[in-house]
Amino acid sequence: MPRKVESYEHMPKLRGLYAVTNGPRDDLRQAVAAALNGGARVIQYRDKTTDQARRRTEATALAGLCRDHAVPLIINDDIELACACRAAGVHLGADDADIASARIRLGQQAIIGVSCYDSLDRARSAVKHGADYVAFGAFHSSSTKPLAQRASPEILRAAKALGVPMVAIGGITPDNAAALIDAGADCVAVISSLFDAEDIEAVARKFSQLFP
Repeated sequence: MPRKVESYEHMPKLRGLYAVTNGPRDDLRQAVAAALNGGARVIQYRDKTTDQARRRTEATALAGLCRDHAVPLIINDDIELACACRAAGVHLGADDADIASARIRLGQQAIIGVSCYDSLDRARSAVKHGADYVAFGAFHSSSTKPLAQRASPEILRAAKALGVPMVAIGGITPDNAAALIDAGADCVAVISSLFDAEDIEAVARKFSQLFP
């Protein structure tokens, strides 16, 4: 049986650029390294293909790279992959496994995040059931999920009382991220505007510099 994820208790509170990969891509490791060099504070491995062998190889490589930078690697949707590659945790959407199942499989030290879209009630429930952070969005139109529910910055202000880090996602760029940070976002999750950039490190640095 694969080992449970390693402890990331030495990590600071989640805050800063939350970089979400846009694979499959041949230069995935180099792209993630550039994001880390630019100051990314969380990496999420997101790959919706069914190539399990490649996904495990890539996730394992990124887990090692992230440990070298003392940055947590979060696996999108896949609890077993998170366990197999010894990632820091998993991110769960509405159609994924429940928090309790993820906690049992990955251990108490795992970071478990939950997509809450535009629902404060879903966020309350996620925190009640042990989520370590909640994500809201989309705040802007997104090429990754063009039909995603739209959220207002007001939900970030309302969710501050939940007492866990909040991640904003959806069409976020260096030009519109500051308003979401001001509204209470601890992290901004970015896919296209970061990993489609010609200079990933430079764009990551722009995002990172927005955080006090």
